[in-house]
Amino acid sequence: MKLRIAIVLGLSIGLGPAAASADEDPVALAAQARQIFGPLPLEVANPQNPVTDAKVELGQKLYFDPRFSRNHDISCNSCHPLDRFGADGEPTSPGHKGQRGDRNSPTSLNAALHIAQFWDGREPDVERQALGPPLNPVEMAMADGAAVEGVLRSIPGYAPLFAAAFPDEDEPIRYENFGRAIGAFERRLLTPGRFDAFMQGDHKALTQRERKGLAAFIATGCITCHTGPAVGGGLYQKLGVVRPYETEDPGRFAVTGSEADRGVFKVPALRNVAETGPYFHDGSIASLDEAVRLMAWHQLGRELDAPTRDSIVAFLQTLTARPDPSLTAQPMLPESGPETPAPDPS
Repeated sequence: MKLRIAIVLGLSIGLGPAAASADEDPVALAAQARQIFGPLPLEVANPQNPVTDAKVELGQKLYFDPRFSRNHDISCNSCHPLDRFGADGEPTSPGHKGQRGDRNSPTSLNAALHIAQFWDGREPDVERQALGPPLNPVEMAMADGAAVEGVLRSIPGYAPLFAAAFPDEDEPIRYENFGRAIGAFERRLLTPGRFDAFMQGDHKALTQRERKGLAAFIATGCITCHTGPAVGGGLYQKLGVVRPYETEDPGRFAVTGSEADRGVFKVPALRNVAETGPYFHDGSIASLDEAVRLMAWHQLGRELDAPTRDSIVAFLQTLTARPDPSLTAQPMLPESGPETPAPDPS
């Protein structure tokens, strides 16, 4: 029922009153965009895990440290490289011993804004998401959370960092806090750019072609699903709402067991989408133009001509921006101690 309401709401916003003309009134178009999307915040708050500088500093190191993988060769940054907009450009990412999962690794940039994490929404937030890959046998292949804690305690430099990040805890080195630190770090991985400047009143921040693409994005009905500051990521949707889309992936059915959720996925956010292909849950679509064409056809029943697709792609390119460079730089990692386990390639 919620999904159906979201569709109707999106159509009423996007296809009811026509989008403001990009040529005639950029002021009205910016106001309309601000109502639909809203600029990105500087930080995504979580009352259960307040963001502090100490947590962010620790989380950045943990994000880049490969020693929490069985063979010390994979970190969060391996599949979500921050110098490449948080995505590795692979259809699916290589993990322990080169194994690959069956879903595309989405960008970690702006991910804290999403309704949930992973394509099937199986974790509620970035803190819980960060606990998954280290224990996944296909990804980082650690035995369990205790094994990760053992590595943390074996590296002397991590003890003071955890103590500073979680000062009210007698034993701050816990696997849950591993996820909380990485989550706090990701809550600052936000990428405001030209589109935000346009919405905030700099009406020359977008070119006429880009404004035309924004107007087409709204009028076509893309905002049925792609709304909010992340331009998506805020709801679940069936892949193939209007015209069937063939996929063997069960989507959220694997999480909920409800037939209504078969083939339903979290709607991807479109921030930095021009830099984070290939596209869709399986990474099967190489070009952004093709992704736009297929989404319009399968989700909205619309066949877009090449000029319209071109203008929408031009708009989507305005969503490209980088986070604070101090967050994306490789940090200095604490040295291993004598008890730090050796890499295990088995």
